[in-house]
Amino acid sequence: MTVMLETTNSTTYRDPRSVLNAVRPHVKECTYNVLGSRGSVGLDIWDREIALLLRDNVMVRDMAERVLGNAVAYLVTAMEHPNVHIGVGKVVDIGVHQIILDTPVYFAFCDLYNGGRYKHHAPLIERRGDGLVIRTAEFIRSNGFDADEELWAIDGANCSPCDNKAPDSH
Repeated sequence: MTVMLETTNSTTYRDPRSVLNAVRPHVKECTYNVLGSRGSVGLDIWDREIALLLRDNVMVRDMAERVLGNAVAYLVTAMEHPNVHIGVGKVVDIGVHQIILDTPVYFAFCDLYNGGRYKHHAPLIERRGDGLVIRTAEFIRSNGFDADEELWAIDGANCSPCDNKAPDSH
């Protein structure tokens, strides 16, 4: 008789795709462009943002999904913990910019996850080199997301130059 033992992972993480797709009912502006234009019909918000990343960046889908998932985790964490200074590296910042540049989606994101307040993106010119990116990945994990170790380690010492001094910024 063979007995199979199943091991269960006691750690469950928040799903970035579900988190992002939850903004759809909150999209109020440019709804045709976001929800009904050619190329967007039938896509959820996640697949729309992936399509935009693939259109504008040299990436394969797997990398686009990793970048977007970590960008969602970063933005939600920044919104849920406004008094904790966190920062993102260049690679994950591509996904952050994608969400921010799709303004109807970003406004809906802020509506849902930041109490309706716009979360500013206030970059400085010079990058920081104090290891904030690695600390951010750890904090994102503590906030219930599965931060992609490889993506965060790439820029571990070189943080994108976000400024925590601007009101409600990341």
